[in-house]
Amino acid sequence: MQRFEHLSRCCRALERAGGLWHRLLPLMLAALCWPGLMHGEDLTGSQVTVTFHLPDEGGRERVSGGKVLVEALDGGLLVEEADGQLQLIEAGWRDHVEVVPKPESLTAADVSRAVLAELPEGFQVFTTRHYCVCFDTSPEYARWVAAVFERLREAFLNYYRRDRLELAAPERPLIVVIFADRQRYLEYAQPTLGTSSPNVIGYYNLMSNRVTTYDITGSDALRDRVVGRQSVGQAIAASPAASALISTLVHEATHQLAFNTGLHQRLAPIPVWVSEGVAMYFETPDLKADRGWRGIGMINHQRLAHWRQAHRRDLLVRIISDDEVFRDPATALDAYAEAWGLAFFLLKTRRAESADYLRRLGSRGPLTDDSPEQRRADFEAAFGESVESMEPALVRFLARLR
Repeated sequence: MQRFEHLSRCCRALERAGGLWHRLLPLMLAALCWPGLMHGEDLTGSQVTVTFHLPDEGGRERVSGGKVLVEALDGGLLVEEADGQLQLIEAGWRDHVEVVPKPESLTAADVSRAVLAELPEGFQVFTTRHYCVCFDTSPEYARWVAAVFERLREAFLNYYRRDRLELAAPERPLIVVIFADRQRYLEYAQPTLGTSSPNVIGYYNLMSNRVTTYDITGSDALRDRVVGRQSVGQAIAASPAASALISTLVHEATHQLAFNTGLHQRLAPIPVWVSEGVAMYFETPDLKADRGWRGIGMINHQRLAHWRQAHRRDLLVRIISDDEVFRDPATALDAYAEAWGLAFFLLKTRRAESADYLRRLGSRGPLTDDSPEQRRADFEAAFGESVESMEPALVRFLARLR
């Protein structure tokens, strides 16, 4: 297994791991990648229990258990815990590491207890077959969100299995956290999202592996007017906030599914245009459907209108090899529109080649490095041509959409 030597290399891999979440992980892997001496046998892939301490907690002892995804040269560990969270343990924090047998998968009840212990008072849990929804808004709203996510999960797995991609259904329930109001959500999200939090109504965090959002419909007021999940869904769909809400929920839940089924590997160097393009391909709401979302690959007229206004060949070429345009506020919205256009075109017209491309990217492990040249080579190997030569066909295809 490869070990990582350099801080800059590791941080670049983290930044390329996705679109929004490059802001979620500031400096989290610093000590993991400093050069150092080999720390005995490589633990990568092992199931371990780690006793460690955090200096900023006065040396209080903590315990983490899970699978080691990466062991750095100096002995720092990146551990995936049983509930899906990633734990960074710097070499200097380690007190004791023990290799242990793999435990049984967590049940929904196990997950519920663990998550509720971390959340503010007043939260409840609604569980489905595949999701654990923690909420302090109305139960009707939580059930509606869970129903949308369950529908999405089934559609997501069926869509990619038709492409013969080897996706694995998650072994544990996926976690969703819903706050009743914007203020409490912002207080909770601020350490993760920083200054961008006021503009973000929901997000998927690669480290916690959770989707977090808030109820922008004010569904508490719905309980006196409607009865049953379908009626709540209809009332939510009638809300002025419905389109943005449903798009965000489906978009972030798609990220969560992609990183928990093997379509993408968490903390692997997935180009932003790919991870965001996939999520945008799924996100389009259908407010005539009973839950506000019906299927995959519908035309997103808002994204299309922005693409028609913003498309430039140089931007198209750049998003293949460079994620910086997604991080610059001056170019981010144009970059997202370009990513939507390219992903929509490829998934509609080059589906087999798109599956091959996703398969190549999905084989990359956590924190592996790449380069602009490698990204272009991967694209051209999968699609048989450069994005420059593909551009006229893309423009013609998107120009015909109505």
